[in-house]
Amino acid sequence: MSGTLYVVGTGPGGAQQMTPEALQAVSRATEFFGYGPYLDRLDLRPDQRRIASDNREELDRAQAALTRAAAGVDVCVVSGGDPGVFAMAAAVCEAIDAGPSEWRALDLVVTPGVTAMLAVAARIGAPLGHDFCAISLSDNLKPWDVITRRLRLVAEAGLVIALYNPISKARPWQLGAAFDILRSVLPPSTPVIFGRAAGRPDERMQVMSLIEADAGRADMATCVIIGSALTRVIERPGRPDLVYTPRFIAGESK
Repeated sequence: MSGTLYVVGTGPGGAQQMTPEALQAVSRATEFFGYGPYLDRLDLRPDQRRIASDNREELDRAQAALTRAAAGVDVCVVSGGDPGVFAMAAAVCEAIDAGPSEWRALDLVVTPGVTAMLAVAARIGAPLGHDFCAISLSDNLKPWDVITRRLRLVAEAGLVIALYNPISKARPWQLGAAFDILRSVLPPSTPVIFGRAAGRPDERMQVMSLIEADAGRADMATCVIIGSALTRVIERPGRPDLVYTPRFIAGESK
C-alpha cells in the first residue's frame, strides 16, 4: 500500500501565514523533505523525520520523496510561500512525468499557500489590484534573453510585475539590468516596492520611484513589485504610504 505525498508551503515566513490546510497536512505526514530553513519553520513531533537538502536540489528532493511515498510512507515536501509558485509542486510534477508508472498512481495533495507577492502587496496596499504577472529573475532554468524579452513585453502591456529571486551572490547584476529595461518602457515615477521578509520580525518595506530604484536594496528574501503606468501612491501624514493599482482602465472612445 502506498503512502500520500503532501506538498505544502510555509507562507512567506510568519507562523500566522501558514494555512490550516497546510498545518493539517504536516500533522499527517511522518517524513519531511525540504530546504533546511523551510523545514526549520515547522514544529515537528519527535516521531516525524526531516530530510534537509540544498535549495537547488529540487528534482532530487522530489524523486526521493516520491520513492518514499511509493514505499508506503506519508511524506511531506515543504516549500516556502505557495508550493505552486516557483516552488516544489512543479518539481514533483516534473518527477512524476519522467518517473516510473507507479508514481502516477500515488495520492498527491498540493495545498495552496501565501506567496511572497501577496504578502508584500497586503502590507503596502493593493499594487496587484489590476492585471499583474510574476517573473523569476533566476536564469538557472531559463535563458536570460527570455527573461529580458518577457520583462519588456509585460511592461509594454501595462502589467504590474512581481519579481522573484531578484538577486543573489551568483547574480548580483540582474536586478539592475532589469530596472534598466523597465526604465526604457515605464514612466520614471512608476512606484517600485522592495518587500523583504513579509510577516517576519526582520520585515522591511520600501517604496520609491523607478528612476530612484536601487538594486542594492534587494536580496533573495525580497520580492520586488514594479507598478504599471497607472499605479498610484497615496501619501498619508503620520502613516506609511499606500500603493495601489486602480481596478479600471478607461476604454478608447469610438
